[in-house]
Amino acid sequence: MSVTREELDKTAQEYHLQDVLEDKHIEGACQEYSFTWVFDRLKPHQHVLEMGYGDGLFSAALHNRNISFSIVEGALSLVQEVQKRYPEVKIYHELFEAFTPAEQYDVILATHVLEHVDEPVALLKSMKAWLKPGGKIIVIVPNKDSIHRRLAVKMGLQPRLDTLGQRDLLVGHQRVYGLDTLRQDLEEAGYCVNHQTGFFLKVLPNSMMKGYSPELIKALNEISEDLAPDLLANIGVEASIA
Repeated sequence: MSVTREELDKTAQEYHLQDVLEDKHIEGACQEYSFTWVFDRLKPHQHVLEMGYGDGLFSAALHNRNISFSIVEGALSLVQEVQKRYPEVKIYHELFEAFTPAEQYDVILATHVLEHVDEPVALLKSMKAWLKPGGKIIVIVPNKDSIHRRLAVKMGLQPRLDTLGQRDLLVGHQRVYGLDTLRQDLEEAGYCVNHQTGFFLKVLPNSMMKGYSPELIKALNEISEDLAPDLLANIGVEASIA
């Protein structure tokens, strides 16, 4: 059964709009670290579609860099947040699966989207029609092969690398990808992966990292550049239509 707008709004109220959650600073630092890789893949004067507002960090970064962007978002509370913060930004209150844009985009930014939707391959196929000729998508998802998941399996805390944990369920994850399964879904949908990377050396679950200093969280992000992407907490790909 498809996720409803009401369910998305519940997740928004319980997670995205809550500043008191103890692990939000960890997730925020990870998103901010990925900005360099993402924005290096954009060119001046391109028009970007952001899929989902989430915590608003990417929207703020796009706005601060004077990048032209629109947003499609299914949760009414997050739509209202965008309208309040960025009244000049075009935002569509729609589920991704039902979205039919009135224009095409140079880049679609899908950060932490594919792990939430019912049928990622079907959505990826639909997204091709949203792109201008020569356009591309930028995707970031959690990585099932992350060090912290490997350790959890070794310790018997979870049966498989792709088992959904408590936090996965809290934020509405339906799956967790590896580089292999992410590429498989993209290729099945008709895309060619141009570049792949990884972010954040996560050695423990967020619940055990809440006391880590900002300096240590920063270092665990920065060391990503020296490690294989499939060891890291999040993976990113840039892909174009094959």
